[in-house]
Parts: sequence; structure tokens; C-alpha cells
Amino acid sequence: MASRARVRAPELIGKGGWLNTGDQQYTLADLRGRIVILDFWTFCCVNCLHVLDELRELEEKHRDTVVIIGVHSPKFVHEAEHQAVVDAVERYEVHHPVLDDPELATWKQYAVRAWPTLVVIDPEGYVVAQHAGEGHAHAIEKLVEELEAEHGAKGTLRRGDGPYVAPEPVATHLRFPGKALLLPDGGFLVSDTTRHRLVELDTDGETVRRYFGTGIRGLHDGGPDEARFSEPQGLAVLPDGRIAVADTVNHALRALDLTTGVTSTLAGTGRQWWQGTPTSGPAREVDLSSPWDVAWFGERLWIAMAGVHQLWTYDPESATVRVAAGTTNEGLVDGPAAEAWFAQPSGLAVSADGERLWVADSETSSLRWVDRDEHVRTAVGTGLFDFGHRDGAADRALLQHPLGVTALPDGSVAISDTYNHAVRRYDPASGEVTTLATDVREPSDAVLVDGDLVVVESARHRLTRLRLPEEAVRVADRAHRTQRAATEIAPGTLRLDVVFQAPAGQKLDTRYGPSTRLLVSATPPELLAEGSGAGTDLGRDLVLADGVTEGVLHVSAMAASCDDDPANEYPACHVHQQDWGVPVRVTAEGTPRLPLVLAGMDEQS
Repeated sequence: MASRARVRAPELIGKGGWLNTGDQQYTLADLRGRIVILDFWTFCCVNCLHVLDELRELEEKHRDTVVIIGVHSPKFVHEAEHQAVVDAVERYEVHHPVLDDPELATWKQYAVRAWPTLVVIDPEGYVVAQHAGEGHAHAIEKLVEELEAEHGAKGTLRRGDGPYVAPEPVATHLRFPGKALLLPDGGFLVSDTTRHRLVELDTDGETVRRYFGTGIRGLHDGGPDEARFSEPQGLAVLPDGRIAVADTVNHALRALDLTTGVTSTLAGTGRQWWQGTPTSGPAREVDLSSPWDVAWFGERLWIAMAGVHQLWTYDPESATVRVAAGTTNEGLVDGPAAEAWFAQPSGLAVSADGERLWVADSETSSLRWVDRDEHVRTAVGTGLFDFGHRDGAADRALLQHPLGVTALPDGSVAISDTYNHAVRRYDPASGEVTTLATDVREPSDAVLVDGDLVVVESARHRLTRLRLPEEAVRVADRAHRTQRAATEIAPGTLRLDVVFQAPAGQKLDTRYGPSTRLLVSATPPELLAEGSGAGTDLGRDLVLADGVTEGVLHVSAMAASCDDDPANEYPACHVHQQDWGVPVRVTAEGTPRLPLVLAGMDEQS
């Protein structure tokens, strides 16, 4: 057994307490003898949702030796509300204990810098590995197998049932619905996200006409009682009358024929897109990544590809898909579509005149649009770290993680301002943002019906009809910034090291050139005098500009590793990737080195 760095694991502390444990409170001492995997996540983060799915197989396979604990560490103010965490744990079918840590106490103790981060603790209570980002399930399973063998031989491994206690199921027609579509006869089609199906409702928005899908997570075509979805979201009508469905966790685009009730697959392979895989081609042969919404615009179906911070399009004539906007870098940058940056685009709607595609860009808490010339612009929002509830001039207005947009007949747009529990309105003519309604619990979409808005009130599991007020609702201004302590760095040259250790039995894949990638930028750009841009080394010297004392370093890293077996002509390979946004403050007492752990342990810390 190879030697392994070990650091005593700090205690688990969270003011919100424990979920999924039957009200039992736990300490690390209670878990001694088990392999513990801490998953630092927050429910707004699509990469965190990807990791939840990556861990499902490992969690089931090693249930008698491994305890996964989700440490919920909020970014947005809404995510610090305990009930919101309770809802998210059910919404995303989290089947392990969750520690609600609204003040980031455990996050700070473990020096976590990014969502998601996984920390592995051995049966004796020592941290033996840390992984940031996605793509690490294979490496962690290898480590778990090593730890099982090592501690089984030492007598320090304790097998048995874990602390997970399932909550009582709740009977409702809908459970955390995502998006809605108005049907020609006045009824509604709703994506019943947590129950992995579509529901057709009557004109009252309550009476169920039909279900499409078995309600069991999966990717399977067929009739209403055969089809399977996995957390479906967006819906849009195709020119042939079928309904396009963003089948989010299946990383697929599906089509429902309401006449026959048959669901088919239009695009996607069921696999998640990774850097280096095709970004265009035959629709059924190209991987997608968490498509969240769809809309017909400019003779193509546009897809809000939340998982890679891009917009893609599907052309039904040629049955092809391609990237239409975004670089995969997470942030808010306007310009030509190919150069723009998004951050989890989650809602799409075409303006009343057909000239704009409105985009709810959730992680930047912004409203943006794409014009007919495929140029991206921002109406409301400033970036990843500023959010709140403020009306008024669009350049000062604030949203909080909006998931939906709805075009209104007068050219304005209604915004499902999800984490503010509000419906907002932006008027391009006046440049003003107003509030139309409050106390709508996590609205995720809305459709226009006879001059009213029917809102998908996701966390109340229903559709709610709202009359549009003649005057805006008055609310007190609330402005927030993400509550993450800035890292103090020294002026001059800052050494950036992305730590990556290939999993046991693997090596960096250099058969086709460099197997690593590092992209660095800053907000404001003037923070860096030298060092921004792309490269293949995971370490880099950054030169800080004089006179700029604070900002955010944006770091994106990728590493590909393959089985280290010369006899294997086709070794299994795995991609590990993560984006960091690190708030920094330049001080004389600051550190000259910034380590970011992609996988492994930082031996210099």
C-alpha cells in the first residue's frame, strides 16, 4: 500500500443541523470506522448536481463501508434558509445525510475554495484526499477500494448500515415542477421534475389529464407508460407540433407527440459532455450537458445548456446540434455569441416581436438576450457575486438566481426571480425593473394566459395564476454579495498551482498532446498585469498590477488521465475539471502562492 498524506479531519459543524438522519445529530467520532466522503455543495450549482449523480453508483455499491455526507454551503442568501435546503434535498433525491452549514463554518475549517469539492476521510478520522469539480467518481472509488483493503486488514474498518434515514413521502400531483407550456386548448403541459415525468393538466391548472413517463429515473423511449425521463425541465413546441423536452439529467433532448403519447429522443447520447468531445454534429451522436430550457428562435431550437454555460441549437431539418453561444467559461461577458460568457443559463423566451431571445442567466443573477445577429447583451445583472432584490434603473437593479423568463405582449419580459420568491418585470422601453408579485415560492417559469401569468411555483408544487398589476409592487431594496472571505495575496508575483495527482493505476494521457489545460482571467481584468489566458501547464506565475487591491481570479483547469497499462491498447480514460472564482485582496501580509486542489493533496500546505 502506497504511503498517503493524512491530516486530522476537522469536526463537522452546521448551524442548520442534520437532514436525512431521523433528527439524529452526528459527529465525526460517531462515524469512526467508516470511510466518509464529504460533498461540499450548494443547490444552485449545476456542477454540484452533476456530482450528486456521479456519486449515486458508488454510494450504492459501497453502502456498508462508505458514508457520504453532503455539507450544504450556500452561495446565495436564499440557500441559507433551512427550509430551502430541506426542499433541495428532496428535489434532487439526495439519499445520504446532509449537514446544513449556512454560515460556512465547516467549509472554512476544510479550506474549501470551490463548489463542488469532495473530501475523503479514512476510518481513523484523517483526510486522505480532496477533489474539486467533476469527473472524480472513478478516482474516489479506487481510493475507497484501497481504504477498504487497508483498514480491513488493520481491523479499523466497521461495516454495517449507515446513518441515512429516508423522509416520509408526500402526496401531491406535482413535486417541484420545473417548466410549463400552454397547450392550444388552454390546458398545460408541466415538467414534473422530481418525479421524472411530464403531466398534462386541464385549463384549471390542477386537474390531471394524463401522465407521460413511468416516474422512474431513466432514459427510455415509448408510450406514456413506457417512457422514462430524469429530472426534465424546459418545454417548447417544434414546427411539426411535437413538444421538445429538455431532459436535464439524461443530458438529452426528447420529443413528445401529444397525439400518440409517444416520447422519442432527438439529441444526446445520455452521456455528459466533457471538454474535448464534439460540439457539433449528428444530434444523436453528440453528448450534451444538463439542458435546462428550450425555445424556437431563428428557425432553430435553442437550448440553454446550463451544464457547460452555453447556448446550443438543434436543427430538425438536418437533425444536427451545435454550440451557438458561450465559451464554457463561467461569467458575464457580452459580445459576439462565440466570445460571450454565461453562467448556467436556465430560462429562454422569444420576445413578442421575434427579434430577441431572452435568457435567464441564473448564476450571474442576470437577464440577457441574443439578437438576430447572434450578439449577446445584458439588460440586468453585473456578475457572479452580486445579487439581491432592487428595483429601478436596469443598470442598478438586482435579481437573485432567476430560472425563467416570459415574453409579454408589450415587448417587456417577466422574470421568474427564483431565489427572491418574486416575479419581476423588465421594460426595454423605459429601462426599468419592477416587481409584479412577491411570496411566490421559488418560481421557475411562467406562461401568459388571457393577460394573466400562470407561474410555476416550484417549491409549493403547483401552478399559481397571477393577475398582472397595473402598478408595480413596492419592495425594500436588498443588495448582497456572495459571503466568501477573500484570500489575501501578496503584491507582485503570485504563484498559482493547480494540484492534480492522477488516481492510483492511472497516468496523465499524453498520447495526443498535452493532457492538461489551464485558463486564467480576472475581474476586473486590470487586476492582472501578466498571466491571463490559456496554457497547458497547471502552474503559472501571475503578475499583479499596481494600484488594484481587490478582485476575483477566475481559474479553469482540466486534466485527463488514463489507465497505466502498456498492454491495454484502449485504456479507460477520465476527465477531471473545475472552475474556480477566487475573491482576492492584495495586502503586504498576503500569501505569494495560491494552491487550488483539483485532485489529491497539496503537499506544500
